[in-house]
Amino acid sequence: MASRLFMRQRIVPAALIAGVLLVPKTTLHAEGPEVEVADSKKPIYDDYESVPAPPARRALSASPETSTKVRSPTPTDRLAVQIGKARIFLHAHVAATENKVNELIDQAFHLENSFSSTVASLAPAPQTGEKLMPGSLYVLVAAMTGSIVSRNRNVILRAAVPFAVGVGAGWVVLPNTMRNVSDLLWKYEQRFPAIADGHLRTRAGFEKAWHMARVHTKQAVDTVDDKVSSSREAVEEWVGKGK
Repeated sequence: MASRLFMRQRIVPAALIAGVLLVPKTTLHAEGPEVEVADSKKPIYDDYESVPAPPARRALSASPETSTKVRSPTPTDRLAVQIGKARIFLHAHVAATENKVNELIDQAFHLENSFSSTVASLAPAPQTGEKLMPGSLYVLVAAMTGSIVSRNRNVILRAAVPFAVGVGAGWVVLPNTMRNVSDLLWKYEQRFPAIADGHLRTRAGFEKAWHMARVHTKQAVDTVDDKVSSSREAVEEWVGKGK
């Protein structure tokens, strides 16, 4: 019993000494501010917050302007651009050539239609009864006759007489066809006012000369008729006196 009490008395001072040694050392000021023990300790997450962010997060948090890089065109891109320009150039020239060919073909068709319609318009109407085949031969023979007649004359007559004889024969044999030809020539002459005016003056001069020739011819015929009538009356009167 005495031993137990002795052991308890020895354990209590030893526990007190151990508690004093384990308590942290703090300086107590009589009039100073109270310092909490928790303030002297560092927070748990200080070490984690002080660690720098990894490179991936820095790249994501960076601004789009700095993260976007201008990529220079590659040789393939430059080649594609040049090929596109060449295709556009070829397409434009091929289209222009095609349009030009189409215009030339249209002009050729127009000329063909104009020529065929012009030739068809020169033919006489069926109700006139004119036939081109024998009439054309007659006109050709008349022109050759005029050439033969004027072969010993000067150059002007050798060129003008066959033409004049052929035109005259045409107006006699093929009057409707010659009228159609004259109308066609007049239509082309109207495109040139100087030629049209000269043609009108020449035609007016020929018409006036023809009219004057007809008037003088009629006067001459009338004069001859008067002379013949007077001569016949005189002869008849003379014969009557002789009886």
